Amino acid sequence: MSQLKVGVIGAGSISGAHLGAYAANPDIELVAICDLNEQRAQETSAKYGIPNVYTDYRELLASSDAEAVSVCTWNNTHAEISIAALEAGKHVLCEKPLCKTVEEALRVQDAVRRSGKLLQVGVVRRYASNTDVVRRFVDAGELGDIYYAKASCLRRLGNPGGWFSDRERSGGGPLIDLGVHIIDACWYLMGRPKVKSVSGNTYRKLGNRSNIQNLSFYKAADYDAERNDVEDLANALIRFENGASLFVDVSFTLHAKQDSISVQLFGDKGGAELEPELRIVTERHDTIMNITPQVDHLSFDFVQAFGREIAHFADSCRGLKETLSPVEDGVELIKMLTAIYESAAIGKEIHF
Repeated sequence: MSQLKVGVIGAGSISGAHLGAYAANPDIELVAICDLNEQRAQETSAKYGIPNVYTDYRELLASSDAEAVSVCTWNNTHAEISIAALEAGKHVLCEKPLCKTVEEALRVQDAVRRSGKLLQVGVVRRYASNTDVVRRFVDAGELGDIYYAKASCLRRLGNPGGWFSDRERSGGGPLIDLGVHIIDACWYLMGRPKVKSVSGNTYRKLGNRSNIQNLSFYKAADYDAERNDVEDLANALIRFENGASLFVDVSFTLHAKQDSISVQLFGDKGGAELEPELRIVTERHDTIMNITPQVDHLSFDFVQAFGREIAHFADSCRGLKETLSPVEDGVELIKMLTAIYESAAIGKEIHF
């Protein structure tokens, strides 16, 4: 089977994870790179040996021989570029979130159905090996009915600046950037139940905190501390039609002792922790047991997870597998995220 020819649109920070995974996969050939910043595109081309360089994604779609593309651009361009790629006959791996609004999400979904092409939403935690382990326990019924999940991703200092802190381009702050991952991980493992209602809060109290010294943190490729109109912190309670509920809180900056991440699932037969480390909780012979699976990666491994995601995408493009994160799930996630922002804005619970 010939190599899958792939182009990458956007050469900013997250593209490195895509490019590295593509380059390491012998079944894939990188044939095109596009970025508005030509110098950055040229540097990426040289680093990965990519033959074709573009500054306009339309030219890449029209003239390159890419069969599939990764969309690694600002959130406010995800829908536009994904739709254009689908209409050009390309399969698409779109970085999370799928887009900014429900209206955009439905347009992308319609383009997928019209084109007959694949769109995989880049919720990479679904593809992580520790998620796969929990999924197997859930599918075997060993946790029983999962009725509650709790997810938290709190940074004490970590506003990436640049487009991440520009609401027009990003759609929001830590909720749409970090929250999308942990909400999705829980929702996916809970069996993707239909949402009944959402109650959310957002806070803008601390700002960018670029004044802090002696601590390093992740910064966007276009880091600029001057612009910051996104939330510092968000929390939400999501209720589902099956009676289950999910509580989530996320931050870019918070007066906390340290960064923390926690993803927990609770069922009537057992429980599971995905983060900070994989654990299964159950009962045997009237005794509670905390089980530590013997695996290479007890927590999320960034490089390994992207490698698995990219490999799955390539197999799905070839019809060998079904994607774990179809466009329909991307639409549902956008409904949840936008409902949290709407609830916070009006101070009321949103009902579906």
